[in-house]
Amino acid sequence: MGVYEMLQIIIPSALFFAAPLIFTALGGVFSERSGVVNIGLEGLMVIGAFTGIVFNLTFADSFGELTPWLALIVAMIVGAIFSLLHAVASITFRADQVVSGVAINFLAVGLSLFLVKKIYGKGQTDQIQVGFDKIDIPVLSHIPIIGPLFFSNGYIPSYIAIVLAFVVWYILFKTPFGLRLRSVGEHPMAADTMGINVAKMRYIAVMISGALGGLGGAVYATIISRDFSHATISGHGFMALAAMIFGKWHPLGAMGAALFFGLAQSLSIVGQTIPFLKNVPTVYLLIAPYVLTILALTGFIGRADAPKALGTPYVKGKR
Repeated sequence: MGVYEMLQIIIPSALFFAAPLIFTALGGVFSERSGVVNIGLEGLMVIGAFTGIVFNLTFADSFGELTPWLALIVAMIVGAIFSLLHAVASITFRADQVVSGVAINFLAVGLSLFLVKKIYGKGQTDQIQVGFDKIDIPVLSHIPIIGPLFFSNGYIPSYIAIVLAFVVWYILFKTPFGLRLRSVGEHPMAADTMGINVAKMRYIAVMISGALGGLGGAVYATIISRDFSHATISGHGFMALAAMIFGKWHPLGAMGAALFFGLAQSLSIVGQTIPFLKNVPTVYLLIAPYVLTILALTGFIGRADAPKALGTPYVKGKR
């Protein structure tokens, strides 16, 4: 097997493993740019994965090929609503944001597993039958060399995730809304003085974070696992959080880091089909994404500048 043939296996799989991380990391960027720490990305992915799979199984006969798309939309809505718990605790009641996020993680796992056992009578759902098909992007897939690598044999949500990173960059850095959102994360008192409603902006940011986290979980469950159990989302939310920090709270940086972690995840799955990885023990490939996450954070977190008001509840009129 030549290098090009290996890349044809690795790159498409890296793209669809990275897509859930990109969506969720972008959600984290919104929340933390507004000044609200969101450790609850893992829980938001869990609730999104649960919602997406249950909706798919319940309505596949009714909506047919539209089912996976509608499942993603419903997962976004449920994720946004679920994130309100974190927003109320962190913004309105000014609770410790890390503790609130951890509580969201535990609540999401406990609630989803309880409902799965209640609905299906067992510890996991059935396998979905209607999902996303692999596609070749018209015209682009015919470009010599790079076409078969990047635009063939992929899933539409993977390409949407990459495009969305550029859209989020534009929103945050080129629009008045983005300027207001970043201002409440850097200096909320100054923003308040200029007439910006700090609490409202933070609520909006956390709910967007919830919607994108739910979307990330639903994409992972629909494309990769195709069912839901306690192990469907196992650390992926924390990997997305690491990608956001590794990317220095910048949408494009978060996307790049998520692609890096997606590559590591893909190697853990397709590694046995790659000649130079065939003799590497499977356990090493499986732990590689998490080891790389730790190494990335220990190597770069000290150089990343977080928003100055991150994790600090805002009390109107108080310095």
